Amino acid sequence: MPSSDNGKTVKTSVTEQEALDFHSQGRPGKLEITPTKAMATQRDLSLAYSPGVAVPVKAIAADPATAYDYTTRGNMVAVISNGTAILGLGNLGALASKPVMEGKSVLFKRFADVDSIDLEVDTQDVEEFINCVRYLGPSFGGINLEDIKAPDCFIIEQRLRELMDIPVFHDDQHGTAIIAAAGLINALELTGRDFKTTKLVCNGAGAAAIACIELIKAMGFNPENIILCDTKGVIHQGRTEGMNQWKSAHAVKTDRRTLQEAMEGADVVLGLSQKGAFSADMIRSMAPNPIIFAMANPDPEITPEEVAEIRKDAIMATGRSDYPNQVNNVLGFPYIFRGALDVRASSINDAMKIAAVRALAALAREDVPDDVAAAYQGQRPRFGAQYIIPVPFDPRLISSIPVAVARAAMETGVARKEISDLDAYARELSARKDPIAATTQQLYERVRENPKRVVFAEGEEEQVMRAAIAFANQGLGTAILLGRDEPLRATAERAGIDLDRPGIELVNARVSKRVEAYTEYLYSRLQRKGYLHRDCQRLINTDRNHFAACMVALGDADAMVTGTTRNYSTALEDVRRCIDPQPGHRVIGVSLALTRGRTVLVTDTAVHDMPTAEELADIAEESAHVAHRFGYEPRVALLAYSTFGHPTGERSERLREAVKILDKRKVDFEYDGEMGADVALNAHRMEQYPFCRLSGTANVLVMPAIHSAAISTKMLQELGGSTVIGPLLVGLEKSVQITQMGAKDTDIVNMAMMAAYNAL
Repeated sequence: MPSSDNGKTVKTSVTEQEALDFHSQGRPGKLEITPTKAMATQRDLSLAYSPGVAVPVKAIAADPATAYDYTTRGNMVAVISNGTAILGLGNLGALASKPVMEGKSVLFKRFADVDSIDLEVDTQDVEEFINCVRYLGPSFGGINLEDIKAPDCFIIEQRLRELMDIPVFHDDQHGTAIIAAAGLINALELTGRDFKTTKLVCNGAGAAAIACIELIKAMGFNPENIILCDTKGVIHQGRTEGMNQWKSAHAVKTDRRTLQEAMEGADVVLGLSQKGAFSADMIRSMAPNPIIFAMANPDPEITPEEVAEIRKDAIMATGRSDYPNQVNNVLGFPYIFRGALDVRASSINDAMKIAAVRALAALAREDVPDDVAAAYQGQRPRFGAQYIIPVPFDPRLISSIPVAVARAAMETGVARKEISDLDAYARELSARKDPIAATTQQLYERVRENPKRVVFAEGEEEQVMRAAIAFANQGLGTAILLGRDEPLRATAERAGIDLDRPGIELVNARVSKRVEAYTEYLYSRLQRKGYLHRDCQRLINTDRNHFAACMVALGDADAMVTGTTRNYSTALEDVRRCIDPQPGHRVIGVSLALTRGRTVLVTDTAVHDMPTAEELADIAEESAHVAHRFGYEPRVALLAYSTFGHPTGERSERLREAVKILDKRKVDFEYDGEMGADVALNAHRMEQYPFCRLSGTANVLVMPAIHSAAISTKMLQELGGSTVIGPLLVGLEKSVQITQMGAKDTDIVNMAMMAAYNAL
């Protein structure tokens, strides 16, 4: 989205090599299959396969509906393509479509916890494709068709809808139509128009365009006021050239023949065509307060900047993430299938699509929560010309769109399972989706709106260079690579890295004009701690961490990231010689542990070896602040090997004393201890202690010592299938993040982003 203060857009870009590396590093691709049941013993295997599996087999044979109870069918969608219309790349074949289809499957999981598998069908024959897919019905709860050329996609979807008893949904058509229609509802409201009298032109007559027209007609838009155009001009009654049955259905009686003529006096124009299709004269000829949806990708028919030069009264939407009002299909398909699957719908009908449209439109008119506001430079967006469509990472989508879709499915008789309490269903959906990925994305968006100067202290390392370039390419700010010119350039040349690009600065400490200022600053801090002037000068000249930290301390950079080449404690010691703790705060390390369906903050994982009771209380407070900043209501558990006095032991006394200290401080968050990790994280075990102050399972875990924190987080990561981010360094006066030794470039980018975010 564009910056609000200078009108420039911040574009997120990646290099071809970065894209290839992302898909190839580690296990190739983007998906894996993970068992949901324990497979640890012979008994487990006997239950999972022979002989135990025979029992659900017989049950399903007797009642096919029980397949939803005993198998993954009720949460499984197939993403299917033949690769005849891949993104904007054209017909590149089934195999070439696989990265896109894998990506679609990842989005299903990421946004709506829908399991998905991609299937690439190697045929361009419509009948062969239909016959292949129709027999896959027993495996899935729904079919998402993708990247199939028109008009084949119309035939395929219609036939499969007739042949299969599960939802079949071509997202290229209906996904775009649903999001565009939601934005259109709000744009019409803002300009005082209605569906009956508004004049609309749609340029492009492919799958998405025709779906848009059909959907808004189904919602009550006056068909006589819609003009559809293609490359040959207006689709009018009597035209024969370049026509087919789908275009003919939308031919109107008009004497207008060109797009230019069609747009004269039009209230709305929908662009689903190609870059440059809308000229300045066309936009100028439209009615007052025009509504322009330029949705061609990757480049719109006309850009918001170009429209702004022509007229100031337009409302615009595009298909791009770097402008407001993005028509993004991810706002629709994951949640539509979520609702359809949860009521075991036999199809996705017009009523369900319209329900999704209205729910999306309504969401954009509601007050925006803090975690959405974070993506808007701290300014809370309000319903208006720059905000007619929700943003993709709005956490409310999961609890609003599926509910509307499920309700419509039940009301129209396509649901095979009733949900009696839709409010409870909405709460269940909110709890089902892990919010940390959305939170992280919000942080990225916030930094893009407020780019920072981040110094990468270990600039001579190849992975640090790649991270710096990725940081700059993503629009997060300026990456300052600290290093000696010759080794830095030599490493870059060997690795094929081009450092002469916007957003990258190279700083050599040996020849910097700031050496004297940094030396004097460091000497003023360390002269009474055994350091001579020449000692400080040597540190500035030869040690990258000291130089980088002084850059941040004296305002020559906003933040720094280090740690790739030396251990955490050494790097932290270097930094703390240059930067003090923030007044009233304690410097600690916080790790985010992401497990299935849950995120917890673990602390202190970096600084305090064996904290005292007073330090534990401070750590709890600092951790609660961090939780708040990530959008959580903190429930802090002070962990021990004992739970509320059993078994007894002097090591737990520090935790009990820390709770008393927090009582005296009268802090404004939930906390309790000492307790075991099982009690803190398991609601049923917690129920055995009705006096426990926590209202639910803990989301902040204060460890009794750094060794237990380090051991537990590393075990989680290696054995528990968890992702651990951090330790994130908090509590310093200036923003610094320290990576783990040997960190990959993606890890370094994440930490650099966190450093930039903390500098806001």
